[in-house]
Amino acid sequence: MIDVADLRFSRGARAEGTAFTLHVSRWQVSAGDQVSISGPSGSGKSTLLALLSGALRPHSGRLRTLGLDLPSCPEPERRRLRLTRIGQVLQDTPLVPSLDALENTLLPLRLSARLDRDARERARELLDRLGLGHRRTRRPAQLSQGERQRVGIARALVGEPPLVLADEPTASLDRALRDGVLDLLRERAQTLVVVSHDRAVLETFSPGLRLDGGTQC
Repeated sequence: MIDVADLRFSRGARAEGTAFTLHVSRWQVSAGDQVSISGPSGSGKSTLLALLSGALRPHSGRLRTLGLDLPSCPEPERRRLRLTRIGQVLQDTPLVPSLDALENTLLPLRLSARLDRDARERARELLDRLGLGHRRTRRPAQLSQGERQRVGIARALVGEPPLVLADEPTASLDRALRDGVLDLLRERAQTLVVVSHDRAVLETFSPGLRLDGGTQC
């Protein structure tokens, strides 16, 4: 599923004291694994997820996700990978303001021409499981931050992708909602990589990778 070796990514300006380098020497995730990425703020966890999805391109090293050699993949192919084979839960859920919660959930399937009756049923069922059945027709401006986050989780799962990358999926949720989200992710994600600061979340999944200062521990 994921194969990383001597992966390096840098950003910022050394002269301005903002330089940051992420280095992962060796890491693999197999099909069916549900693992965590942990580490202090600023250690590169979100950056690593963006690299794994192909949203960022590494500066050197090997990175294969779902059989694709991402450093050499052209952008259209990496975009298609994110749209059709990876479910992404982002910290700042990017919902389309003009679409309601149900249509935002279905957006990746509409864009990839995979929208059918079964997909609509899955979307409704996921929103129900996430406590948003009564909010399906609400637009993002009418939803709380936690509700928008849960719409993003439903969207990541609705296409039944082989890989889900989740960045702080419970950050805006109380304990009861957090536990329901974790149950749903464990149940529906075929292979899952979760970034979190929450110890209760990290204890839910197998330890995968720990970063400190951008370097694999």
